[in-house]
Amino acid sequence: MPLSNDIVLRPRFKIEIPRTNASVLEDFDKSKTVQSDFIVSRVDDHVFIKFPKRKQHFWSPQLHLEINEIDQNSCLLHGLFGPNPTVWTLFMFLHFLVAGLFIAFAVWAYTNWTLNNSYAIQISLMLLMVVFWFGLYFTGRIGRASGKNEMQELHNFMLNVVEGENTKTSFL
Repeated sequence: MPLSNDIVLRPRFKIEIPRTNASVLEDFDKSKTVQSDFIVSRVDDHVFIKFPKRKQHFWSPQLHLEINEIDQNSCLLHGLFGPNPTVWTLFMFLHFLVAGLFIAFAVWAYTNWTLNNSYAIQISLMLLMVVFWFGLYFTGRIGRASGKNEMQELHNFMLNVVEGENTKTSFL
């Protein structure tokens, strides 16, 4: 599974499967009972694959699949790799916090500028927020890199379950 160097923290892919979505979903349901290396859960047309607690670490990824019917003989599987939802929520909270502080410091700097007061501290704090944002971004990239082998394991497991006739994969 090739991963590009694009600015993508949550890689996505599509696979066209020449089977009905019901049969593919059944295969995922069966996989719950025949293996213990992954936790497979299903809600309607959505399948979530993750590692058991004993094998997880902070950066462990999980795979979210959505299996949509194209016609009576084929379906389209949409895959999305991502961190644990708690980790993702934490990172989004921190991003919004940094963005909110940046805007607040910008308003404060503009106010001081219009009042002809010194605004060097506010500009410095704005630059610090930019540094924090880059820090968050690179921390996310490091986390994704540390989970790359696990992403490969999840992808291989998913392909083994789906494995069938001609599957055509395209990465977004």
